[in-house]
Amino acid sequence: MVGLKRKSLKNFDFVLFITVLILCAYGLLMIRSATLSFGTLSFIKSQAIAIVLGIIAIVILTFLDYQFLGKLYIPIYIACNLLLIAVLIFGFGEKEWGSRSWLSVGGIVFQPAEFVKLGLIISLSKFIDNHKHSINEPFTLLKILAFAGFPVLLILLQPDAGTAMVFIFFIALMLFAAGLDWKYIKYALTAGLISLPIIWFRLDGYQKDRIFDFLEPERDAVGTGYQALQGKIAIGSGKIFGRGLFQGVQTQFNYIPEKQTDFIFAVLVEELGFLGGMFLIVLYFIFLKRLIKIAKNTDDLFGSSMVIGIAAMFVFHIWENIGMTIGLMPVTGIPLPFLSHGGTFLLVNMVCVGIALSVGMHRDGLNF
Repeated sequence: MVGLKRKSLKNFDFVLFITVLILCAYGLLMIRSATLSFGTLSFIKSQAIAIVLGIIAIVILTFLDYQFLGKLYIPIYIACNLLLIAVLIFGFGEKEWGSRSWLSVGGIVFQPAEFVKLGLIISLSKFIDNHKHSINEPFTLLKILAFAGFPVLLILLQPDAGTAMVFIFFIALMLFAAGLDWKYIKYALTAGLISLPIIWFRLDGYQKDRIFDFLEPERDAVGTGYQALQGKIAIGSGKIFGRGLFQGVQTQFNYIPEKQTDFIFAVLVEELGFLGGMFLIVLYFIFLKRLIKIAKNTDDLFGSSMVIGIAAMFVFHIWENIGMTIGLMPVTGIPLPFLSHGGTFLLVNMVCVGIALSVGMHRDGLNF
């Protein structure tokens, strides 16, 4: 299982690792500011513990040959689906957040879908690799879509459309990168457009309100549109240099709901301004570029598919979260990687980085 390389240090992506550490530190700083008015250090402590555990996970995974994950893809896939079924039976969160997406085990509350994202990326990557020579045959493609679609269906039943969109996005990019014929992509886009009316009538009321608020931000400024409006006020007031760290009016006076999680970007830009927001975006650009480089330099389809899926997952989170806070996307419960508070989410992000670093380290297969 352990396959350290003679050129391990040469293959280790220090730029990616250091970028992740800077992002974690940046997130810790902004969570401290976002929760300063709460008068508690519990948020910062839990995030710091997740960072430490994440760094340990990165170190362990980096020096393990990622191929061992491929041997476990069936158990991983089964475990993911069992978790999602458990959420449907024992989960909670419908009254608080509009979907039954959380589980509590031994007093620990977590969102299983965060683990399932990574689990499906791993298992689907191996499933694609096993069928790489016949991926464009209709029967093979149907098997792959059924394999990937079942956990997505379970998530839609919670219902959690935002998380389901993340899954659909990285599944599509993984298939495209594996060599899916363009005709199937055209069929999928056509089917998606045709199904829009059906999807619309199946949306819950609060989901429709989010779309209406996106199209007309002032339609319910003190109700369903309050969060988005307050976030944009915070971002606009930050201007170029920001109001100053711990000095944001919208932030420190608690005008922004979920400011330590979904709307952490609004906190950052209000207090650190356009420059602070651009610094974060540059960090994300470097981070994603390094992931793409690892995927391109990996000849093994299993390894490259995993990294592509991981990169796609991050792209969707970054785009959707920043987009919804500045009014370019409807509001969803999609957190910002490495910035938003949430131990489960952060730990999964770090594990993803560890797997990507392992792919980069072991891509030439030279063991000793």
